[in-house]
Amino acid sequence: MDILCFFYILILAKLLKKQDMKVEVKVMLVCLLFTFSNLLFSQQKISEAFFKKEIKERSSQFIDEANFNKAQLFFLKGKWDSTLIYSMKQLNAKTDIKELNDYCHFFRGFSFNKKKIFKEAQKEFENVSNDFAFHYHIKMILGGIALEQKKYRKAISYFDQIEQFDEKELLGIRKSNIEHNLGISYLPLKEYDKAEFYLVKSAKRQEADKDSLLIIGAYGDIANLYYEQYKDDLAIPYFEKAYEMSKRLKGLELKKIDVFDSKRKTARNMAVVEENRKNFKTSLTYRKESERWKDSLNNQTRIWEVAQVEKKFAVEKKQEEVSSLEKENKKKISERNRLFYFSIVLLGLLMTVGYFYREKIKANKTIRAQKETLDELNATKDKLFSIVSHDLRSSVNALKTSNTKLLDNLETRNLKVLDGLLQSNSAIVNGAYNLLDNLLHWALLQTKQSYFKIESIRLFFIVEQMAYNYKPLMLDKYITFENNVLKKDIVFADQESLKIILRNLLDNAIKFSIMNGFIKVYTQNTSENYCELVIEDSGLGMDEATRLELLKDTVLLSKKKNEDIIGTGLGLQLCKSIIKKNKGVFSIESELGKGTKMIVYLSKTLPNG
Repeated sequence: MDILCFFYILILAKLLKKQDMKVEVKVMLVCLLFTFSNLLFSQQKISEAFFKKEIKERSSQFIDEANFNKAQLFFLKGKWDSTLIYSMKQLNAKTDIKELNDYCHFFRGFSFNKKKIFKEAQKEFENVSNDFAFHYHIKMILGGIALEQKKYRKAISYFDQIEQFDEKELLGIRKSNIEHNLGISYLPLKEYDKAEFYLVKSAKRQEADKDSLLIIGAYGDIANLYYEQYKDDLAIPYFEKAYEMSKRLKGLELKKIDVFDSKRKTARNMAVVEENRKNFKTSLTYRKESERWKDSLNNQTRIWEVAQVEKKFAVEKKQEEVSSLEKENKKKISERNRLFYFSIVLLGLLMTVGYFYREKIKANKTIRAQKETLDELNATKDKLFSIVSHDLRSSVNALKTSNTKLLDNLETRNLKVLDGLLQSNSAIVNGAYNLLDNLLHWALLQTKQSYFKIESIRLFFIVEQMAYNYKPLMLDKYITFENNVLKKDIVFADQESLKIILRNLLDNAIKFSIMNGFIKVYTQNTSENYCELVIEDSGLGMDEATRLELLKDTVLLSKKKNEDIIGTGLGLQLCKSIIKKNKGVFSIESELGKGTKMIVYLSKTLPNG
């Protein structure tokens, strides 16, 4: 095509040799327009590295969205079909995030533009909001589409909207590209002043940027501008500059195809220029050079096509390997999942067995503890019945012996002896009654049939009442009694159970007191929560081991160290149980031969529960 064009120009030049120079220039201009038509859009490129960096950073907030993440990755790699697929999947998710949807529409519009499907690109860009970060890129692309469609006024309207902004705001769009596009938009409209203003301005920026290919293209467009105005003296220097610069291009820093194509075009343009100057020999030299670069370009294109085929074959081969690995991985994953689920089931089974085993062990421990407690209670019960039976038998036997003596002395009417015997009988009967009464209350506590009503009680009057019942026994042993309980002391307890406590503790104090001893009942207020009721006697006392034994639960003593004093220990056990039920505390202070203090801690406030 280029050779035919050359000979066509040569023939026309000879035919018009004696015609007006302007006609010859116009003929040449037809070729030049053909020559530079593919340079009109050569400078629509943007700073891709900066643009991709901004896209990646600004859209990173949405990478948790799986489809968007894939769409972004494919967009940055320039895989437009995959970008279209995943951006549509993200849009179909119907997310209400406006910025996320803007990115998806932008990716789609950009991809359609790259695929030269301009109508769909325009539709997608219409869905992007005006405050989108890359809105200026949309204007730049829409301007390029308008140029492609030869709608120059529309293209100028888009470029004018972004020409006023600084490059920092344009996020990768070069000002030189905008100015260049404005220049080539005004050129077909014959507005040469504006076209010259923007093309020269753009060329100066590109010279500062040292972008060789773009500078060569800019020089060609400026030359074309001047040729169209028949300003050969201005146009030819730009053609020469472009040619000289193309000779210095190296394939190491640029794509070989771009280098060869640039060299071919500039050589061909110089051939046309020299033809116009009537330097046919020089023109032929440039023409040959252009053809040589064209052959190199064709060879390079074929090499590139072969490389692409090889690359495609390698990719397909690699894809087969990947597919095979994926199948193998799926198989391994399936096996791993089966093993994982089996392990979970086995672990669950082991945990279940372990749980039931622990529960069984715990249940066995509970059963053993309950059995031991039951055995202890049964032993206590048997011992209690044995002791109670022994004490009752002893009491009845003593009463029988005393009654025999009483009958014998009735005949002699010995009143002094009779009085002693009657006093003895009364003590025996009282002891047996107290024993049976304690046994009854103990049984009621054990079977939880006793009735409790916690209320406020003045201690002084309860102590007075119970002490009155035991004054005959105290007088019999010449025991001095003192009730030093303060009349203002109030406690919260069950009244009847408190009487049982006092009765048993007073009974014990009298029982273990020596002749001419004393018993004191008084209160201490050393605690905010408890009132301490103390029953102190000057009796036999006890050693530390005995004291500790008495404080233990379910301790029954069949016989004290003093052989004359018999007791079951049931009364003290009953006191401890009742005190506990009244939310109180029981304590003992004693020394052997120095008397004993029985201390009952009773609540000053109404106990909870």
